[in-house]
Amino acid sequence: MIDGLNPGLILILGAFIVPFTSSFIRYILLLALPVLGLAQMVSLGLGSWGEVEIMGMKLVMTHIDPLSRIFGLIFHVAAFAGLLYSLHVKDTQQQMATLIYAGSAIAAVFAGDLITLFSYWELTAISSVFLIWASRTERSYHAGIRYLIIQVTSGVLLLCGVVLYFGETGTVAFTAMTFGSVASWFFLIAFGIKAAFPLLHNWVQDSYPEATVTGTVILSAFTTKLAIYALARAFPGVDLLLWIGAVMVIFPIVHATLENDLRRTLAYSMNSQQGFMVIGIGIGSELALNGVAAHAVISILYTCLLFMATGAVLYRAGTAKISELGAVYKSMPITTFFAILGAMIIVAMPLTGAFASKSLILSAALDGKLVLLWLVMLFAAIAVIDNVGIKIPALGFFGKDNGTSLSEAPMHMILAMAILGGIAIGAGLFPEKFFSLLPYAIEYEVYTASHVVTQLQMIIFAVLGFALALRLGIYPIVANTRNLDTDWFYRKLGKQFFLWLGKNVDIAWSWILEMGKNIVASVITFAQRTHGNGAMLSRTTSSGVAVSVILAIFGFVVVVAYL
Repeated sequence: MIDGLNPGLILILGAFIVPFTSSFIRYILLLALPVLGLAQMVSLGLGSWGEVEIMGMKLVMTHIDPLSRIFGLIFHVAAFAGLLYSLHVKDTQQQMATLIYAGSAIAAVFAGDLITLFSYWELTAISSVFLIWASRTERSYHAGIRYLIIQVTSGVLLLCGVVLYFGETGTVAFTAMTFGSVASWFFLIAFGIKAAFPLLHNWVQDSYPEATVTGTVILSAFTTKLAIYALARAFPGVDLLLWIGAVMVIFPIVHATLENDLRRTLAYSMNSQQGFMVIGIGIGSELALNGVAAHAVISILYTCLLFMATGAVLYRAGTAKISELGAVYKSMPITTFFAILGAMIIVAMPLTGAFASKSLILSAALDGKLVLLWLVMLFAAIAVIDNVGIKIPALGFFGKDNGTSLSEAPMHMILAMAILGGIAIGAGLFPEKFFSLLPYAIEYEVYTASHVVTQLQMIIFAVLGFALALRLGIYPIVANTRNLDTDWFYRKLGKQFFLWLGKNVDIAWSWILEMGKNIVASVITFAQRTHGNGAMLSRTTSSGVAVSVILAIFGFVVVVAYL
């Protein structure tokens, strides 16, 4: 392998070969590139490469340490599984966008300085939007435009932070920062946009469900987790993140429960799970940061798995709306199995990876005596059992039989789901081996009696509560409508404001044009009166009179200047 080459560049450069290959070679290339990138990462080990100095700034093109390594590892796995899942796609635009997007996310994780981070940060935005536009619908076009505006705004804020940070510190090294300066606020907002902080989160629900079947799977793996990595790198132990994370885990719960579209339900759930990681970053201890890294890995696995299962249904049925699906399990039993498996993982069933990763963050909160945050996370853990763990399989796959017959998902989709599900289960079965990949060495016993019993109790009572609510008819009705939360401000209020503003700008512009026309007409009329045929200034006069007038004016000027 090329010494020091950022592993992400292997995927980015490989993307430009894709259009010039035959179908068979292309499939091999698509699957080989993530494997080659992973091999490059492993061969490099830990260290820094590609150090150059430009305009007084030290750039480090590739930097691998235990924190970036675990994120790089799961990003390569997600890229491979996502490309395997999408092998049926013939659109080279999507294939190139996937490789460039995944490669730029991997390269950003291994960026050793803020300039390099910014470069790949923006490349993730530009490349990923093509996965939304690939749906080639009017809705996806508008969602893509909004997505691009928000993502580029994040990059602009990041660049502003880099400039200010260099002015403050004289360095662009991407390391832990002291929070409180103007530059650090720019960084926090830039990272927060991509991490889907509360009030900055709507781009996820707006854009992900509008992407293609395979595009949604790819999108769910990288952008938000790259932001989590950036936050963990820059702001460990910042107290503000504790409360931001607390709002994140609670805020999406109601919307996930009411949502009709399975992919939008998962998008809201993804927001909530991000909150666990943000809280862990705010705690900032080694145990908490290990929990953040571990939960980021497992979150990518079960989120992609569930998006794959719902995407397979969308691929076969043409819809992912609960109100339009029936007894999917009869026609797609294997896909249903993986949907149930993904649900078991997301609810942190013992013997799954999420049980191990969530335990780390919850234990870190108790070690820090953050009981209120621990209760908030416990409530959110119960809620996710209801709005995803039970709702998606029960209502999405085991609905009332409407006579619809579907074909099972293609084999490559099933293999992709099996890979992700197998890794997530393996992490739960062998937590010690999983923990050995984390940034800090720890000794932590996952399967204690209290952990297992408490989690099983939560799951059992949540299932009973869900069943009872359905039986009594008090479970919130899932309507075939589009639910809005804070995106109401730009979808409704913002739209009306800009329509009003545009109307008044048009009125003002018309008035300005009319006034301009009147002024021009007045000037022309005045000119005709003074310079027209027979007008005073158009008449001829003798040279003597002209010279006399000039001398009079000159004399007046001299007198004024003298005085």
